[in-house]
Amino acid sequence: MTRDTVRIVREEILSDHYLPLKNVTYAQRRRDGELQVQSREVYDCADGAAVLLYNRAHRSVVLTRQFRLGARLAGHDGYLLEAAAGMLDGAAPAERAIAEAREETGYDIDHVQSALQLYVSPGSTTERIHLFVAEYDRARRCDAGGGNPDEGEDIEVVELEFDDALAMVETGDIVDAKTVLLLMYLERKVLGRHGEAS
Repeated sequence: MTRDTVRIVREEILSDHYLPLKNVTYAQRRRDGELQVQSREVYDCADGAAVLLYNRAHRSVVLTRQFRLGARLAGHDGYLLEAAAGMLDGAAPAERAIAEAREETGYDIDHVQSALQLYVSPGSTTERIHLFVAEYDRARRCDAGGGNPDEGEDIEVVELEFDDALAMVETGDIVDAKTVLLLMYLERKVLGRHGEAS
């Protein structure tokens, strides 16, 4: 199938309060040759970056816990354990990941290792997220973290044993997609499970 089978017909901005919500009409040539026209609402989101901090010697990870309205409206209590993350806001992905780690967790890190680049929910948003892992040193915690109060952030910093964090994925206590993927990446590429060589 060629990539020129879709043509954007019209874009209408429905709301632009936090992120632009557009109604997009497009024409798509189906595989059977028929032309169909569809309209979908899509959030035009900025790209983001997330970083999972780990400590090899202690086999630990640092996560954040904060309130997420979407999760609450879907039936969760809304307080999710997550890797530190934020919108790029014009910064390079690695630069943003380092800044978010400092702002949200209080840990100062020098560099990050690229893990994955993913579209978050391509049926309804344009957002792409750049995922990283980075080793942290407990001696390099500069402050308590907690995010930016001016942006309404109220973030709890949570240090967990890595294997406990993996178990929390299996029990459903960690349900944030980017964080689950980063924990699995860390298991496969860096730390392995307890007792396994990495």
